[in-house]
Amino acid sequence: MDLLIRSGIAILIITVGVGLYLALNALRLMILRRANRQRVNLGLDDFRVGAPAILYFTTPDCAPCRTIQRPALEELHSQFGDRLQIIQIDASERMDLANQWGVLSVPTTFVIDARGQPRHVNNGVASAAQLRRQLGEFAGLSVPSTPPNQAAANKLATHRT
Repeated sequence: MDLLIRSGIAILIITVGVGLYLALNALRLMILRRANRQRVNLGLDDFRVGAPAILYFTTPDCAPCRTIQRPALEELHSQFGDRLQIIQIDASERMDLANQWGVLSVPTTFVIDARGQPRHVNNGVASAAQLRRQLGEFAGLSVPSTPPNQAAANKLATHRT
């Protein structure tokens, strides 16, 4: 019986923790959207209206950023090309932006719609599949049947034979 009570308390603590985490992320996105609507500079000087973006906070010494997150972003860039912007910010150099966006750890990615409104935040590593799903919810980006780099390789192979 004691084990059952302890397990119940542990599940309750985990549930409350996850709920608070999700609520804080939703609140952060709401604050960023409101600031964007009020034309507060969110540091997206490189953002061009009309194409969705992934805002990627990293640092030079972040191992997961180099080994996992960066390859996932490169995969998305090879699939979508210019239809998707990837804006990388070094959080150690631009602490003002990291603070403004509420970044507490790296990697952190924000998925931004074509009008510049933040739609999703990912604390920690986000897979290419997860980012693709988040983009698909609002951007209507579809993965080409043959990625651009693969299409070029196929053309090259065709010309060699």
